[in-house]
Amino acid sequence: MSADNTASKLLPGLNYKYDEVVKKDYGIVFALPEQHILICELFNEYTPIEEFKEIFRATVPIIEKLQTTKFIFDKQNLRVFHQPSMEWYFIEWKKEIYAKGLSAHRKILPQSEPAFALAVEAGRAKILKEFPDTIIDKLDIQYSTNIADAIAK
Repeated sequence: MSADNTASKLLPGLNYKYDEVVKKDYGIVFALPEQHILICELFNEYTPIEEFKEIFRATVPIIEKLQTTKFIFDKQNLRVFHQPSMEWYFIEWKKEIYAKGLSAHRKILPQSEPAFALAVEAGRAKILKEFPDTIIDKLDIQYSTNIADAIAK
């Protein structure tokens, strides 16, 4: 069951020029080139780790090419929190893109699933404990409830 206020549903009605830059079975990535923003939306309640990695790896050259300054992760369709995916995302992917100059991250969590937010916080605490040299403290991470707010923040 997909959320009604996801990036793919609301972005066409917003006043931004955007391009679809990655499309896979489990997700899509949009670029707002004038704002130097990438938006990743996952489609399903659960995304297998290899598909998750495939989507995010595909963003790296785009981040570099567009000199992306903000990454928005629309997780509204997710219902299953997967710790190994989150660890890879924080420990490997975010470290790689941080080295390319991207430190601003906006996240849109499932609004109808308050337990998901708790799982995210518990997962982040676990990462900080097990990987003390992580770059989490160097990142500008903020949460939004919708795509327009995430773009504006």
